[in-house]
Amino acid sequence: MFFTTMKMEGESTLLKPNLTKWRFSLYPKYILLPIDENHDQVKNNVKNVVYSEVTPRPLERNIRLVCASDDALINILDMDPNIVNSQEFVEFVAGRKLPYGALPVAHRYGGHQYGLWVGQLGDGRAHIIGEYVNRLSKRWQIQLKGSGPTPYSRLYDGRAVLRSCIREMIASEAMYYLGVPTTRAAAVVVSDESVVRDMYFAGSPRRERASIILRLSQSWFRFGSLEILARGGELDVLRQLVDFVIKEHFPDINLTDDNRYIRMFSEIAHKSLDLVAKWQGLGFTHGLLNTDNMSLLGETLDYGPFGFVDSYDSGFVANCFDGEGRYALGKQPDVVVWNIGQLAIALEPLLTASQQSHLSHILKTLDTYCKNKILETFLMKIGLKKERWGDEELVEKLLDMMQQTGADFTVTFRQLAELQPHELSSELKLAEKWSIKRLASHSCWGCWVDQYRSRLDKEAVDTSNANSTGLFEDERKRRMISMNPAYVPRNWLLHEAIVDAEKDDFEKVRFLLQVIQNPFEIQPEAEIRGFSSQPPIWAYELKISCSS
Repeated sequence: MFFTTMKMEGESTLLKPNLTKWRFSLYPKYILLPIDENHDQVKNNVKNVVYSEVTPRPLERNIRLVCASDDALINILDMDPNIVNSQEFVEFVAGRKLPYGALPVAHRYGGHQYGLWVGQLGDGRAHIIGEYVNRLSKRWQIQLKGSGPTPYSRLYDGRAVLRSCIREMIASEAMYYLGVPTTRAAAVVVSDESVVRDMYFAGSPRRERASIILRLSQSWFRFGSLEILARGGELDVLRQLVDFVIKEHFPDINLTDDNRYIRMFSEIAHKSLDLVAKWQGLGFTHGLLNTDNMSLLGETLDYGPFGFVDSYDSGFVANCFDGEGRYALGKQPDVVVWNIGQLAIALEPLLTASQQSHLSHILKTLDTYCKNKILETFLMKIGLKKERWGDEELVEKLLDMMQQTGADFTVTFRQLAELQPHELSSELKLAEKWSIKRLASHSCWGCWVDQYRSRLDKEAVDTSNANSTGLFEDERKRRMISMNPAYVPRNWLLHEAIVDAEKDDFEKVRFLLQVIQNPFEIQPEAEIRGFSSQPPIWAYELKISCSS
């Protein structure tokens, strides 16, 4: 058996052991939206539709399972995790055997890429194959990515390669366990079918094996889903789609409310900024923050050239094609605010003049909101709950020292959590913490430690534990550990797993998937494998592209 079953007691009878007993909802909600039924042909300029009906092109030749997520199978799809050992499940993910009730469609959207409007895009290699309502009464859209061409593939083959599917599988599941809103992934399969990719567009194409990832989300709508309709003047469909989104995904907003579009926009904007604050707190760089890669639900969407920064650098760029650093780590908040501005423009045709003025007012507040959320995130990372004067400088100085010394982002914060404040001046203790030791080489380290200790003392006075230093310290450590993971899916760990997977050895992929399910707990085998040790020298030279 590939995976450990994690069924709750009494749940085993509710989990489907095979695909004969598992089926899609007969009435997916997306059939209420305009669907182009003239499928299986490339569409350069479709009008007045949200979807195109299209059949997946299944993988052929020696299909096998790479990995699967027990949690996604059990708690989203109501599947017994042992189902992954069956050939029918592998064929399901490969697009060869679609369960009863499937209605495959590709979603039409547009987008701004690198700040420029590029027109119609759409699902060029992904098929939403149906909706599933699970035992918790939650509706999920099931999508295959890498499942062949669609009307929006342009000149491409509609395939994904093994490396990109593994990266998305591990990253999306890691983000879920790190507490970050995200789409999910249930499984990856690979075949002996080959496709040609020039990873860095450097004139060195090579054959790679085609792969498919089974992705899950309650909605795949993006900012670009609305942009394409607004820019094309398809206002009836735009209104229909926005009302649909409100009804299905914003239950607190009444469809009879004249200001429903403003309320929806405000929720999307603030959820998106809450999301980017979490990214910044983890050192996560999306790498391709185009408007077509931003979810209307405030989820992390489309994992391409992402990266978790190693040695801290606010200018860290995850995508080797982003030569100007538009999507660098430190610029992500500004980019998300800019993208939200494009969403506002898409909604303007539905608004009255007074509502447009209200929208403009909301936009003016977003920079401050985002800045405050990021500061709040970093204060929690260093064990502080209540913001006080001087806290912003305390955080900025820490990050500045980390950047100047090349201290590791993830490990520095984790080691700060593991040390008591008085140990930050102990050479003996610092010698045991490789990243803090590097940080402590900065000439301002001692001064910063004094300021940090003083700030912790003030925090202790403000709490009910003021008379119990020990209780306050225990609570601080617990809070910091809950905010600072020991493990994130670094690019070098993914690279090693992918190299083995391309040789049909999936052990490292599966082990990495297992580790990231408990990212805040020290795991002996992960420590032996160096998951929290200083990355190897070659790791800092890895390049990630959006070619997949």
